[in-house]
Amino acid sequence: MLKLAVVGKDVSASQSPAMHTFILNRLGVSCAYDAVSVRPELFSAHAEELFAKYDAFFVTIPFKGEIIPFLKELRGDAPAFGAVNLVLSCERAGYNTDGYGFLLMLENAGVSVTGKTVLVIGAGGAGRSCVKKLVERGAKVSVFERDSLRLEKVRKEIGGFTPLEEVPIAPYDVVINCTGIGMHDTVGATPSVTFAGGGVAPVGKELLSLCGTAVDLIYVPAESEFLRVARGCGKKTVNGASMLFYQAYYGDCILLKREPSADEAKEFWNAYTEAKK
Repeated sequence: MLKLAVVGKDVSASQSPAMHTFILNRLGVSCAYDAVSVRPELFSAHAEELFAKYDAFFVTIPFKGEIIPFLKELRGDAPAFGAVNLVLSCERAGYNTDGYGFLLMLENAGVSVTGKTVLVIGAGGAGRSCVKKLVERGAKVSVFERDSLRLEKVRKEIGGFTPLEEVPIAPYDVVINCTGIGMHDTVGATPSVTFAGGGVAPVGKELLSLCGTAVDLIYVPAESEFLRVARGCGKKTVNGASMLFYQAYYGDCILLKREPSADEAKEFWNAYTEAKK
């Protein structure tokens, strides 16, 4: 039996244990899966315990970058993303499957990004991976990040997008919240941006009423305030639940050294959502 965990600042409501257990069982593997919440200031002191206790562990906000100094190798998309969401303990190797999960989420939701205008809010670990995949898919990407140094670093390392110091009130085909604002202790809030000529303010109807689709990587609550506002404007909305599932599927395939299949991932997601009804 595999001993696994998801590790984050607050994973008390995480769906990861249920998702990974479902996926692995479908693949004929049993597991014990823990949800490990760690205060950010204590993460470094407890990181080594994770390698000793678990065969592998999945990393979420805010430790996708903090885990890297404890690893021997970054593989796949992890070096380009500068963030890790899967660690194989015995190899001390880190992977990032966020990008694969993100693209499959959009595809399965019927959201095309090739040639489309996309505004990404937030360039942290998740935002960075989304930006890279969007650029690779040929989207016309603009990125707002309140931390100008972080934004400049992503521009230098990934490129292919327009960095924004101010967000214009303009139509975008897709607007994506990658900040994490709207979950945990920020439920009911939307991310704040610096609007062109308008100062800092939360994203609301003024911007979302002009978009085609609003995407929020948050999946708890199922409808964030960001998505609620967009839905109220009659817009298509997508939350991050299927992204989490798909990146979990790709991560489990890496763990089992198994070739992934997008069709199989979709089949498993449909079965998972049906089982939860």
